[in-house]
Amino acid sequence: MTLLSKKEIANLHHIHQENCISIFIPTHRLGKEVLQEEDSLSLKIQLQHVKKKLAKKGIHKTTIDTITAPVQKLIDDNLFWRQQSDGLAIYIAENYFQKFTLPIYFEAYNYISNSFYLKPLMPLFVDDGRFYLMTLELGKVKLYECTQHSITEIIIDDLIPKNQQDIVGYDYEEKNLQFRTLQAGRGQAMFYGQEAATGKRKNEIKTYFRAINDGLKPILKDENIPLVVASQDYLFDIYKSVNTYSNFSNKNINNHLKAKDILDVHEIAWEAISTTFDQERKDKITRFLEAQGTGKTAIEIEIILPSAFEGKVDTLFCENLEDIFGIYKLENDIITITETEENDTTISLMNLAAIKTFLNGGSVYLIDKVEMPNPNSKINALFRY
Repeated sequence: MTLLSKKEIANLHHIHQENCISIFIPTHRLGKEVLQEEDSLSLKIQLQHVKKKLAKKGIHKTTIDTITAPVQKLIDDNLFWRQQSDGLAIYIAENYFQKFTLPIYFEAYNYISNSFYLKPLMPLFVDDGRFYLMTLELGKVKLYECTQHSITEIIIDDLIPKNQQDIVGYDYEEKNLQFRTLQAGRGQAMFYGQEAATGKRKNEIKTYFRAINDGLKPILKDENIPLVVASQDYLFDIYKSVNTYSNFSNKNINNHLKAKDILDVHEIAWEAISTTFDQERKDKITRFLEAQGTGKTAIEIEIILPSAFEGKVDTLFCENLEDIFGIYKLENDIITITETEENDTTISLMNLAAIKTFLNGGSVYLIDKVEMPNPNSKINALFRY
């Protein structure tokens, strides 16, 4: 379930029309906000703002209604609002419409320019470190490749034994452990109570788990990314005793013997492992602070934006929920900063710097003012050279 790729960001960035409309709203997965249709109301309000902006530009009402018709259709789609995550991003232009349901919280916002507003999507591509998640049960084992915002199953059926009987060689009675699993919905795993496995039975489980460990070696042998296991505690302890993978996480994602959807398990796994990946951002901030005064950093948009086009920016730090508007003439690198979105030629300079940095292989962090390496500017850049 990969949410957005770099190629999709590039495709969105390469769309240029007179009126490229970007809309962002926060959404809810469940609860009274969904029942009371608060999310659809939020989108309706943003659509009203967009229509007023377009009308102010002299666009006829019929044209406005045609361009924004897909958004109105979403507002009226009750089923759509029951299938949300944390945020909704919508991109529309003449004969173009894209929507993305994403696990990112957005402040309600709309933007109209000659290109789309993509900066809010950047958290999908940083601090989302790659890791493996294995759901471990006696009757079923699954392996997933994950980032913070994606989860993709790796088919391992031909690498591991199908069940314990294949290894221990006799009919294993699961009821003796008071354990069973069911599947339902979008990948639900249900866990039930069990007695502690001791003696001969524990050795049988260990033999089974050792076969799983050995079967996964062709996939894991050249990797050094974390492997997180979701299991019952007694099974986790047994698997840990036979595991040979070097980057095995000691944090078991214990399901507390309650039904858990695989997406919920993924979210819990990320919470357990996320601090491992936060270190990269901290290291970049340290590098920025150490490099100040050497010419390898900048806090002026007039320097940063042309450098982003050149591919010179290694890391860009943008103050979250802030922006820098102005006019940029690419042919001579002339930048004029304005206070707001004043007219049709005014764009978000910060958005453009962020996208060019990202597409040229740099990292873009949206962080609070107090965390900015140099909080005296809304934008900081660490250069490659």
